[in-house]
Amino acid sequence: MLNEIYSECEDKMKASISHMLRDFKTLRTGKVTVSVLDNVKIDYYGTMTALDQVGSVIATDATTIIINPWEKNLLSAIDGAISRANIGVNPNNDGQQIKLFFPPMTIEQRQESAKQMKVMGEHAKISVRNDRKNANDKIKKLEKDKEITTDESKTAQEIIQKTTDKYAANIEQILKDKEVEILKV
Repeated sequence: MLNEIYSECEDKMKASISHMLRDFKTLRTGKVTVSVLDNVKIDYYGTMTALDQVGSVIATDATTIIINPWEKNLLSAIDGAISRANIGVNPNNDGQQIKLFFPPMTIEQRQESAKQMKVMGEHAKISVRNDRKNANDKIKKLEKDKEITTDESKTAQEIIQKTTDKYAANIEQILKDKEVEILKV
């Protein structure tokens, strides 16, 4: 039963890091990626739908993204959704496709992206600490219900703390690496 708590806790901590890495994809670094549009959704026949589900989204070079909707009547909806998403560019609609031209990032924009990245990292650390608290609560309940001894409880909590420290250090290293990538001109 303790092994189940350990593995569940570790799985949740891995998921926290995965979530942070997914969030990082929405950040702009030196080279534009289509994932900057991941949070942009349009109303597609009553359902909020991601752009890559209603057309092709391609980064043609380091500063340009082209969106070719499969249905041309979606152009205005896509145009509006991108404008509302406030991703730092205005869509260019030529009646066939939408082009997004991203200017090269300034130092200030890079620093702002680094700040956003640190906030995302802090959320991941909070999530890891919450996972630790949940696991420790389960261990304490086992001890209270006399299913494990006080010594087993203390040892189990130490193991959970070591796991937490490992994932917190992993998050810190990822943040350092990503910051270097973002700030590199």
